[in-house]
Amino acid sequence: MAVNITDRSAVEALIREQIVSTIFQDAPKQSAFMGMARKLPNMTSKQTRIRVLDFLPTAYWVDGDTGMKQTSMQAWDNVYLTAAELAVIVPIPESVFDDAEIDILGEITPRVNEAIGQRVDAAIIFGDNRPREWQADIITLARQAGNNVSPSSGKDYYDLTLGEGGVFSKVEDDGYAVTGAIAPMTFKSKLRGLRDSNKQPIFTHNMQDSSKYALDGVPIQFPENGSFMPDIAQLVVGDFSKAVYAIRQDITVKLLTEGVIQDPNTKDIVYNLAQQDMIALRVVFRMGWALPNPATRLNEDRTGCTFAYLEPGTPAVTQKVTFTVTDGKESSPTAYEDVRINVDGAILKTDSAGKAEFNLRKGTYAAKITKKGFVPVTETFTVDASAVNKAITLVAQA
Repeated sequence: MAVNITDRSAVEALIREQIVSTIFQDAPKQSAFMGMARKLPNMTSKQTRIRVLDFLPTAYWVDGDTGMKQTSMQAWDNVYLTAAELAVIVPIPESVFDDAEIDILGEITPRVNEAIGQRVDAAIIFGDNRPREWQADIITLARQAGNNVSPSSGKDYYDLTLGEGGVFSKVEDDGYAVTGAIAPMTFKSKLRGLRDSNKQPIFTHNMQDSSKYALDGVPIQFPENGSFMPDIAQLVVGDFSKAVYAIRQDITVKLLTEGVIQDPNTKDIVYNLAQQDMIALRVVFRMGWALPNPATRLNEDRTGCTFAYLEPGTPAVTQKVTFTVTDGKESSPTAYEDVRINVDGAILKTDSAGKAEFNLRKGTYAAKITKKGFVPVTETFTVDASAVNKAITLVAQA
């Protein structure tokens, strides 16, 4: 005889599933750079000027009782913070917004803030999508100063970071003290592998201890916002107090209920908020930054840098950009030595042949060529897949 039973499949439509209201997700991450650099007062306009010590005076010994005293001078330069804008619009159908069991706007806003921090770090440290009005990124500035260390030297990571010729010494040679370091998460394994002369781990004393990561007492951060680019650097160290930033417009959130949204490339209308019953969350943030690099007794010509970095096994591709500065005469031109060439904040001086060589990644750069007694020259150039040569002619001031 058949035995009937009202089993689970028969009443499945009546069984209510338990729904956990919490969304399992990672906590939003903040900008690593903005947490370590020096914050200036908020900007009151698009551009803020910083006065920077440019030339140091010199003292001279006087020969004898009636010797002539020599003269010296001190000079200042201007460095500018220019506000660049980060913004995003997140469109949402009103029906989706009304039917959701969670606060959609409350979930989106922290993630947009995280994306802003990621963009800020990537642009300032690595030059990724760097706004044109900003100076060169930290990696580019350090590279022109010769503050890049290659791991191909055969040294272990202790020497590459803290030893002679390591990244710390590069910063110290320019007269600065390292105050912070940034590295990708994968760099932790390299630090855990370091051993002392007794083959004992430097950062972990036993398997039960948590590793406390610091380099020569300097804290090291491992950004989790996806901004670090290990194909460009394994480790970035420097005096972060010398890097400054200012906010022109703090993160503002506005809910749009009318208007249209266009494709940024084609300019075609993608959404009409009123016609399609949609809302949109618009987030805007404006800030500027600079590495003023003032003259010091160990960096009098300002060609040094407060940062250094450890290259990956395969260095990022750069192209040589050579400036040759002369008087422009067709026959036997005179080369000018000690001409200052400023490429987006990276400063070099020409040698006796009137040449200065930069190593730059792909991008568009602005250069200012100056020498006392001559008319300044400005140039804009693009670096792509080959070397760039720039012939500069200086004209004496009237």
